[in-house]
Amino acid sequence: MLNRVTSLTMTSAAQRNLQAQQSKLAELQDKAGTLNKLSRPSDDPAATAQALQTRSRIAAAAQYGRNIDDGDSWLTAADSALSQATNVVHKMQDLTVQAGNGTLNQTGRDAIALELEGLNKDLLSIANSRHLGRNIFAGSSDAASAFTPGNPPTFNGVANSSVERRISDTQTVRVDADGAAIFGDGTSSIFQTVSGIVDGLRNNTDVTALAAQLTTGVQNIVNGRAEVGTRQAQLDRASSVNTDLEATLDAQKTGIEKADLGSVIMDLKLQETNYQVALAATARVLQPTLMDFLR
Repeated sequence: MLNRVTSLTMTSAAQRNLQAQQSKLAELQDKAGTLNKLSRPSDDPAATAQALQTRSRIAAAAQYGRNIDDGDSWLTAADSALSQATNVVHKMQDLTVQAGNGTLNQTGRDAIALELEGLNKDLLSIANSRHLGRNIFAGSSDAASAFTPGNPPTFNGVANSSVERRISDTQTVRVDADGAAIFGDGTSSIFQTVSGIVDGLRNNTDVTALAAQLTTGVQNIVNGRAEVGTRQAQLDRASSVNTDLEATLDAQKTGIEKADLGSVIMDLKLQETNYQVALAATARVLQPTLMDFLR
């Protein structure tokens, strides 16, 4: 079947061609202005899906970064508290050794007992250190303090609980410290050991066994600080990995969503040329006749 080609048919075809060329030109001009490859999902559905997935991973990496920073502030507070505690218990050890001197009279023993008593209160205060309104050494407990003063002090932490921060898809890190493991609980606590030494010095009794318990308590505090340091090093490594991941994802996002300026300008110039050629060709093919002016 043959189709009749009329002037109207040619005009309509020319208009459709010009509109298509003009639409493509407008699209490239918009891309040159924004350098966005994806103005709408229909531009490239596959690339849009990749862009959304990459944005999701970027958001997750940013959250991991905030978690790492928060965890580092927790562990820094714990390390500072345990540093103070280490200084206090070493002073306690020195005084206990001094008190073991057989030539020391009762007045001297009473003076050491008084100083140990003050140091014990300082140590209890350190064990009740808080960070951002939370106890550092009481796990997930919301108690007012990790240890309630008494004879012996009572540990208020929740058993087998911890404060953790997620630092990657597969890793979490504990950011608090186990007060029961570090300072002990009840009659086995370092506070009770020191109280026993104080009573022994005032009553002029042998404190050798308690001095050995104090050494164990000191080692527990030192071990607790070493564990905190290990977790801080883990956070440092995670922070470095996460920073690199964020940079990689940002570059990947740019590659998916952003167009190359040089390439866009070249395409724009080519399309401008095509549009001008289409205009010129249409003008030659659809030249007005005398009848067009007589209508």
